[in-house]
Amino acid sequence: MKEENNIENLLEVRNLQVEFATRQGHMHAVRGVNFSLKKGEILGLVGESGCGKSVTANSLLGLVGKKKHEKVTGEAWFHGENILDKPEKEQQKLRGNKIAMIFQDPMTSLNPVLKVGRQVGEVLEIHQKKKKQDALEEAIIQLQKVGIPSAKERAEDYPFQFSGGMRQRAIIASSLMCQPEILIADEPTTALDVTIQAQILDLLRELRDTYKVAILLITHDLGVVAELCDTVAVMYAGEIVEKASAGELFSHPLHPYTKGLMACVPVLGRKEKLIPIPGQPPKLYEEKAGCQFADRCPKRRPECSRDTSLLEIAPGHYVSCKEVGRIG
Repeated sequence: MKEENNIENLLEVRNLQVEFATRQGHMHAVRGVNFSLKKGEILGLVGESGCGKSVTANSLLGLVGKKKHEKVTGEAWFHGENILDKPEKEQQKLRGNKIAMIFQDPMTSLNPVLKVGRQVGEVLEIHQKKKKQDALEEAIIQLQKVGIPSAKERAEDYPFQFSGGMRQRAIIASSLMCQPEILIADEPTTALDVTIQAQILDLLRELRDTYKVAILLITHDLGVVAELCDTVAVMYAGEIVEKASAGELFSHPLHPYTKGLMACVPVLGRKEKLIPIPGQPPKLYEEKAGCQFADRCPKRRPECSRDTSLLEIAPGHYVSCKEVGRIG
């Protein structure tokens, strides 16, 4: 599937491919990914660990592809410019400014020897050349907005003095300092307890509603996706195998892998045993034509070994599956 050119799309990713040279061979971490993101939209990129979700996000920010063993190709159009082709200095102007990111682990994302307020305000010093005191004052305001109590006092604390949930709020505050148009949230609720997870998700929803920021949410938690996302793209072995609105995907999953993920989710009150997906994901450094899920699929057919592409089975519902395409 190739995303149609649409002036409503804030971000258009076309045929994104990421390779890493390893001792075993070239690892194809991302294979021809296409998606778009509109203003105020929350797009969930979901899949099991190692499927290429985080690599996709990092490549959009220019955090992958700078080393000799890394190769990024494809296009990512943002305001009429392919940001993947920009030199490093231009990409630095985008990171944390127009496109911001919330990383997985808030403890390792924060500098342990700098006060939290200083770190949050540093974004303004870099991108808007503000003085330290002015940046700190705005950081305190932003910390208040994301729900940190006694923000003026807590801005003088170090990261280890914050709880996990408060550290994540501080990271979110930092990412919002320059009022970005796109926020990439990479597993923002990882390692947080259920109550704090709900608060972080509510905060992300509030940010979308208040600032109309577009959010690319990376997660393996289908519950988080159902709670927050407007649109969902399911990744497997570096490819998007299904894409639809959240309501459509959860009510009518079509790809065998998507159905397998749904069957693995425990449901309160359901007595049936969870059904695991048999087998293991393919090794990404092995070249394999056709459907990457074929070896684990109960509906595999001979033609699954040929090249597959996303087909629009229903309006806005795309699936990469020969069996579904034949039925559709």
